[in-house]
Amino acid sequence: MKKNPFSLHRSDRRGPADCRSRSRKGRKTRPDIKLGICGEHGGDPESVKFCHKLGLSYVSCSPYRVPVARLAAAQAAIADLKK
Repeated sequence: MKKNPFSLHRSDRRGPADCRSRSRKGRKTRPDIKLGICGEHGGDPESVKFCHKLGLSYVSCSPYRVPVARLAAAQAAIADLKK
């Protein structure tokens, strides 16, 4: 295995469907709600891209992962502009 399936977000599992459902329900009730994730998921590039697709407001991670998270967020935003 290239990645530990228990350590970081995996978009092929049930979790992403739950995230989508819960973020929609939260925004339906309160459109201005700030939603995000915290922890090592916030520094994983694939998780950051997933969060961007969901429209989450922020990701939070440990300081040593901030540069990777910022780069992934910028890449996700640029990819949106190209669409």
